[in-house]
Amino acid sequence: MHDDRRITEVRLERFVRERLYPAIYTRTVPLELSSWDAPGEPVPVTEALLQTFVPQRQGAPWGSPWSTKWLRLQGEVPEGWGAGVGRSVEILVDLGFTTEIPGFQCEGIAWRPDGTIIKAISPRNHHVPLKMLGSGVSVDFYVEAAANPDIAQGWLFAATPLGSKETAGDEPQYRLGSISIAERDETVWELHQDVWTLNGLMHELPMDLPRRHEILRALERMLDVMDPEDVPGTAAAGREVLAEVLKRPAYASAHRLLATGHAHIDSAWLWPVRETVRKCARTFSNVVSLMDEYPDFVFSCSSAQQLAWIKEFYPELFIRIREKAKAGQFMPVGGMWVESDTNMPGGEALARQFLEGKSFFLQEFGIDCEEAWLPDSFGYSGALPQIVKAAGSRWFLTQKISWNQVNRMPHHTFHWEGIDGTRLFTHFPPVDSYNAELNGRELAHAERNFRDHGRASISLVPFGYGDGGGGPTREMIAAAHRTADLEGSPKVRLGTARAFFEQAEAEYKNLPVWVGEMYLELHRGTYTSQANTKKGNRRSEHLLREAELWCSTAAVRSGGSYTYPAQELKRLWRLVLLQQFHDILPGSSIAWVHRDAERNYDAIAKDLEGIIADAALALLGPGTRSFLLNAAPHERSGVPSLAAAEAVPAELPVEVKDMAGGYVLDNGVIRAVVDANGLLTSLSDHASGREAIAPGGFGNHLELHRDTPNEWDAWDIDEFYRRNVTSITEAHSVTLERAGWDAVVVVERVVGSSTITQRISLEAGAESLAISTAIDWQEREKLLKLGFPLDIRADRSAAETQFGHIFRPTHVNTSWEAAKFEICAHRWIHVGEPGYGVAISNSSSYGHDVTRTVRSDGGTTTNVRVSLLRAPKFPDPDADRGRHVLDVTIRPGAGIADAVEEGYRTNLSPRLVKGGNPADPLFTVFNQAIVVEAVKLAEDGSGDVIVRLYESLGERSTGVVSANFETREVLAVDLLERPVQEAAVIAGKDAAELTLRPFQLVTLRFRR
Repeated sequence: MHDDRRITEVRLERFVRERLYPAIYTRTVPLELSSWDAPGEPVPVTEALLQTFVPQRQGAPWGSPWSTKWLRLQGEVPEGWGAGVGRSVEILVDLGFTTEIPGFQCEGIAWRPDGTIIKAISPRNHHVPLKMLGSGVSVDFYVEAAANPDIAQGWLFAATPLGSKETAGDEPQYRLGSISIAERDETVWELHQDVWTLNGLMHELPMDLPRRHEILRALERMLDVMDPEDVPGTAAAGREVLAEVLKRPAYASAHRLLATGHAHIDSAWLWPVRETVRKCARTFSNVVSLMDEYPDFVFSCSSAQQLAWIKEFYPELFIRIREKAKAGQFMPVGGMWVESDTNMPGGEALARQFLEGKSFFLQEFGIDCEEAWLPDSFGYSGALPQIVKAAGSRWFLTQKISWNQVNRMPHHTFHWEGIDGTRLFTHFPPVDSYNAELNGRELAHAERNFRDHGRASISLVPFGYGDGGGGPTREMIAAAHRTADLEGSPKVRLGTARAFFEQAEAEYKNLPVWVGEMYLELHRGTYTSQANTKKGNRRSEHLLREAELWCSTAAVRSGGSYTYPAQELKRLWRLVLLQQFHDILPGSSIAWVHRDAERNYDAIAKDLEGIIADAALALLGPGTRSFLLNAAPHERSGVPSLAAAEAVPAELPVEVKDMAGGYVLDNGVIRAVVDANGLLTSLSDHASGREAIAPGGFGNHLELHRDTPNEWDAWDIDEFYRRNVTSITEAHSVTLERAGWDAVVVVERVVGSSTITQRISLEAGAESLAISTAIDWQEREKLLKLGFPLDIRADRSAAETQFGHIFRPTHVNTSWEAAKFEICAHRWIHVGEPGYGVAISNSSSYGHDVTRTVRSDGGTTTNVRVSLLRAPKFPDPDADRGRHVLDVTIRPGAGIADAVEEGYRTNLSPRLVKGGNPADPLFTVFNQAIVVEAVKLAEDGSGDVIVRLYESLGERSTGVVSANFETREVLAVDLLERPVQEAAVIAGKDAAELTLRPFQLVTLRFRR
């Protein structure tokens, strides 16, 4: 047989493009349009409907960036339209869509005249069925059209002014397309879906497989029977020809795919938070309308914050969502407030993501989500399995690891073992997408890519347009139905995420295990981009710690005269949690998003400072005595942990000696030498007498790198950045200041177009040297690092993560290790060898790198660097430009326990307040390895006190937690404060004995 395959394939492509698809709508008539342009920010529908609408021309340009145009669509359906079998009437609305996928351009919501929402209008879902209008043959409804600009610009990563209203300009972004009444031929539409499914399957089958050629010839026969001049009249015959190949059953061994509807809506990214609220309304209205048409369609919705917005701003839609949730179609998943980043949020913040998210879903829907759902976050902390389990959840889903640059994950279904030993059933969908369309390529890839064949036979496919929302379409549901049992294809079934996990867990018993973090080999720049956003997050987390501690202490100690501000603290927590979304905290959003975040953080700080001041007054009473409020889990200046008392001053001042234009600082605990260029040439602790700085090296070393990643500017640091570096070793001036018993060396530098002032401080009695770097940063596409070459043979570094720390090798023996050339640490990083180590803490930096080299003298230099600032050009072309203050400390002779203490010390500034009486701590912990992370009152308003603790040193630790107030019972509880059985806790009336495994997290409830 001659090979005419390509001839038939090309014939089919042209037929579909020029004949079949255009024939879905047999005839159209334009609608009469009128419009009103909202003068500023979006307005509620009730306000818009009261405005005066003026005539609007079809085809006219519209929409300055970020503006809103309200359209009124009016007309009459021509007589007889939609009356025949297989005919229906729809309104088609083309707002001027580009070729980009939904969510990255203009979009709209259709509204009835009574102010109720109909459905979304988007590029691949721009129809409104006449029956949804509820107005017979008359057409009269509104479209709220959003002129969201195309920031992505084809993913060229070019700098654009469109990310801020102040710079975006007022040029129209779009031109209205056809807006008309149309008669839909459902038989033609069904044929189009048949062809789409079969053609997609055919192209994925091997050339030597008979099934491929069977499909090709069936499609060829369909083309032969179709009349290109009368597609509607011959569509039924075409479908009949294809029926035989469509009903052939799948192989008995075919992979099974459970497809769940999904719309990964980024809570902010290339659009501001205010636009995300509308994106949620568009997507969810589309979803519930599909559910009316397809009772087997199920949708998974992962962010409590997004549904909270719907409840607040679209209450009628929220009621419909609740009804679909009761019917088992609209299913909350994930149990988090937002799909947060997991690298940088603190431990308590991640715990609150689950507390707030799961509590919302339980309260509003009666659903306890048991799956954590993070398809798009940029890597996954090794602490996450324990946190997920502590929230009462059982399963975890991610997708992003498929973006790894170098190494491929060896499993798709596995146990993920966290830093404490907790194991979590985890699935990594082999479809490699959380925005699947259920096309042939995706389904075939999911089956071929699955790495657990022979042991498991099922995987999950989240389908629907995402990132910017949109969600599933009727075409995707049609594809799922056609591939439910189709030869050559995996078996696709619509269902819930829970159903998938239950089936997968029952089927796959002896799971492989992945231990530790799931490091994403990409987007490493997100540890550093948008430093002000990161600083605001770190400050907010610690202010919330202080506020809850002192409010709880005041509530317990005041005898009822002080009211715990539960609702205000919840509001502030939820705002902080929102901004930990995986495109806000990582610094990968447009300028508008980060300016909003910075304003929010300033407001949060102001509100929390007021709350703390009120609690301190209630706790200490009026007076003139000066008290140190020590919110840290360690003693500080003689004040016990969690207590308020008068600080004990240091015994000796810092001695300072001039040295060739530099200075020697010595406080009797540590000694530092700063040379005439402000470089740290020596650092030692008196206890060991050992020099920390490597021979010939110097700390406080600023290095400026070229930072031009191949793509994803704000996200990525590519390894080749290291090859272009400017060493900054000269200072314009080095001067000394004395502040009481403390000493400060002030160093002035110029780096490129930026000015830097460093304050190198040694406090009396301090065990660490502090370096505060104030920068007026004016660079573009540069990376600034601060380094310390240490005379330590460290084969690994220890970096703080949530409720513990993670070890990473300093060598690059394997590709997995080499890929970790930039790593994330929270408040501290530590390197050491047996008997000696150095800890470096920071106040708001997360990116680090640790390298090693063997010197000619045989010693090893371990170089620890903190990433201070970047200057990417996309999506915010002015990212990080401006003033910053970035603090680090370096502590010689430090063990892990010292590093933990130093991290808290650096991030909890001394809080001195006036009052009348000291305050004892609510709790005493009799083992410094067991750290108190949070003290708060219970969520249920009972007045019970919650304390959250973790083992901080990575060893088995025992200790006692005692309440210093009257209690009647102690209970071990989960993150939602529900009682649990915990073998590590022996609870008494007012104390608990703990035996904790390394990094174990425990939450206790002290009943009052």
